[in-house]
Amino acid sequence: MKRYLLIGFITLPILLVLMPAALVYLFAPSHESAASPHEAVQQQNKPATAGAAQSLPIKVYRTEKKVVETLPLETYIEGVVAAEMPAEFELEALKAQAMAARTYIVRRLKQGKFDDVPAGGQVLDTVAHQVYMDEAQRRARWGDQYEWKSKRIEQAVQATAGVVLTYQGEPIDATFFSTSNGFTENSNEYWEKPIPYLKSVASPWDIESPRYEETVVKSTAELEKELGVKLVQEASSNGAWYRIESRTTGNRVGKISIGGKEFSGREFREKLNLNSSSFTLELRGNQVFITTKGYGHGVGMSQWGANGMAKSGKNAEQIVKHFYQGINLQDYSQIVRA
Repeated sequence: MKRYLLIGFITLPILLVLMPAALVYLFAPSHESAASPHEAVQQQNKPATAGAAQSLPIKVYRTEKKVVETLPLETYIEGVVAAEMPAEFELEALKAQAMAARTYIVRRLKQGKFDDVPAGGQVLDTVAHQVYMDEAQRRARWGDQYEWKSKRIEQAVQATAGVVLTYQGEPIDATFFSTSNGFTENSNEYWEKPIPYLKSVASPWDIESPRYEETVVKSTAELEKELGVKLVQEASSNGAWYRIESRTTGNRVGKISIGGKEFSGREFREKLNLNSSSFTLELRGNQVFITTKGYGHGVGMSQWGANGMAKSGKNAEQIVKHFYQGINLQDYSQIVRA
């Protein structure tokens, strides 16, 4: 009996010392890995966000059917990501695309201007806004790969549910395009509108894109007709038949003089239907060889750049913060109410 009492007297003080430490260890938050801002947003608002995001109706005008379909937000985003980015891309790139697509529609809802959509709709399902594919269209396009591609897209969308990109508390104009020439473009050097978060940044990963460099051939007659000029060799320019007047920060053509007229790089690209405003010209007899680098307007997030960043180990948050300078990640419910 005395032995048990002795053990009790010894054990009790030890337990009194160890118990609080054990409780602190069991219930203290882990510091092993800090949550990213978008993870923090999700953890803080997850129950409300998930339900609210599904209940927020998006009215999509289906161009071919000429009807308006109402879809839950995240269902709509799945259809956009499926249409706008290859499902084979890295998961972190798909997450970045999901956030950009969600930001685009949330910005439209907040602005409340739908006069560019037939009555009753909020957004088109074409490149005029964002391309959207419904389930039937995805099944038709993907065939026997539908199951895994669908699950991959769904995983990317659910992992970022409710998260949008903001600048000074407002959803950004989250523009994106396929492939850069190695750099993105300042917004004011393509659209003549300065936007603080749409600045030129390096994107060396795009060289892996199949659309990185392409050459098209036009006859001199075609070029003259499309530009509305007459090609001449200028003696003042040592016989040159065109002159690059300026280049942009993103190494695209800023201004070009040809046939006695001056065009912006964007005008030249659009008149000739070129892949990019990053181009070179070569005259061979009565043919003009036009070599472009990149595919798209070049402003905002490069999709092939995003995929390259993901392959190099960057996560979705790092990707969007690279292509959209100075932005934050925020829950959409703080901006638009269902």
